[in-house]
Amino acid sequence: MEKKRVVITGLGVVSPVGNTVADFWDNIVAGKSGAGPITYFDTEHFDTKFACQVKNFDPLNYMDRKLSSRVDPFTQFALAASQMAFNDSGLDMTKIDPYRVGVVYGSGIGGMWTYDKEQRKLYDKNGNPDRISPFFIPMLIADIAAGRISMMFGLKGPNYATISACTTSAHSIADSVMLIQRGNADVMVTGGSEAVICPMGVGGFNAMKALSTRNDAPEKASRPFEKNRDGFVMGEGGATLILEELEFAKARGAKIYAEIAGIGMTADAHHITEPAPEGEGVAEAMRIAIKDADMTPNDIDCVNAHGTSTYYNDKNETAAIKNVFGKHAYDIPVHSIKSMLGHLLGAAGAVESIASVLTINKGIVPPTINYETPDEGLDLNYVPNKAIKKDISTVMCDNSGFGGHNTALVFKKYTE
Repeated sequence: MEKKRVVITGLGVVSPVGNTVADFWDNIVAGKSGAGPITYFDTEHFDTKFACQVKNFDPLNYMDRKLSSRVDPFTQFALAASQMAFNDSGLDMTKIDPYRVGVVYGSGIGGMWTYDKEQRKLYDKNGNPDRISPFFIPMLIADIAAGRISMMFGLKGPNYATISACTTSAHSIADSVMLIQRGNADVMVTGGSEAVICPMGVGGFNAMKALSTRNDAPEKASRPFEKNRDGFVMGEGGATLILEELEFAKARGAKIYAEIAGIGMTADAHHITEPAPEGEGVAEAMRIAIKDADMTPNDIDCVNAHGTSTYYNDKNETAAIKNVFGKHAYDIPVHSIKSMLGHLLGAAGAVESIASVLTINKGIVPPTINYETPDEGLDLNYVPNKAIKKDISTVMCDNSGFGGHNTALVFKKYTE
C-alpha cells in the first residue's frame, strides 16, 4: 500500500530568542544568544546562575486570566505556540470533522514549576496539606498540554503526550506522522513545551554536573562541538507544528512549508544519561529515517544536530554523523541552534524541527555560535558563528535523551 505523504502547514514558537516564528528565525540567523542571569528566583546558592529564559511573554495574549492562572508555564507556552500554528495554518474547524484532528504533544518533565511552588506551601506550613491547590495535579501532569490544546480548538481525534526526555517532541512528531499515514487522522497538532528554570530544575541538573557554570559570561556558555564546552544551558519554551495528509492539505488550499519524508527511532540500551559509544543508537535512527524517506545519505543537505554542548553528546554525535554519512559528512553543514536557545529539553525536537523547515524555506543555515577552539576529532563543518546561505532541499534533525532514546526526522522541500 502506498504510504501517505505528510506535510507541514503551520508553525508556532515561544522561545528564548523570540515569541513569534519571524522573531525566532531572525534572531537565530543573526546568532543572537538568549542566555542571561536567571531572574525567576534567587540563585545565590546555585552553581549555575543563568539560563535561556523566555522574555516578554504575556499569556493573556493567548488565553484569559482565569485559564492562565490554572495552567503551569509549560502549558502556557504550549497553548500560545499552538494558537500561532493554528492561525498560520488557516484551518477552519467549522469545515472539518473534529474526530479527524488530533494532538500529540509532549513535555519531558511537565509542571515542575507547579511542583516546586506547591511543595513549598506544604513544607513552609509544617506539613499542612490544606494549602495545596486543587489544581496541583492537573497543572503538573505532562499530558495536560495535549488535553488543553484539544479543549482550546475542539479537537476530538487521537490525543496523548509523549515523554522521552530530550527526544520528547521529536517522538510527538514521529507519532503524529504515523497516525496520519495509517489513516487515524487528517490533521495533527504536534510539538512540545518545557518550563523547568526553577529551583528544583536547575538544582537537579547542577547535582548531575550537566549544566555549564560559566556564570561570568552566560552568552558564551553554550558552545556545541567546541573544545571548551562545560555543559548545556537550560532553556524553555514551546513549539508547535501542524501536520496534514497531503491530499487533505491540497484540497483545502493550504500553504505547505515542507514534507516530513522519514522518521527513525532507536534506543541505546546502554546508560541512563551517557550516549552509546560512537553514537551507535542515534546513527541507527538516522539510517532508519533515511531509508524511510527512500533516500541515501548523500541526499541529505544539512544536519540540524542535537549539539548539547556536553562532552559526551558532541563527541558521540559527531562520530555517528561520520558513521552514517562517510565522506559526505564533511560536505554538509552540521549546526546546533542550542548554542543560542540553550536546551529546551522536551521541546528541543520541535523547535529544532521548525528551524529545519525554515532552513529549507529560506535557504539559510543558522550558525553554531561561540565556536572558538576546535576539539580533537570534532572536525565537521559546524557553521561556526555566522549563518551561511545555501540551497537546502533536505534536512536531517536528530535528538537523543536521557534513558537512551534516539530520534531522527528527515524534512524535505515539498514538490508535487
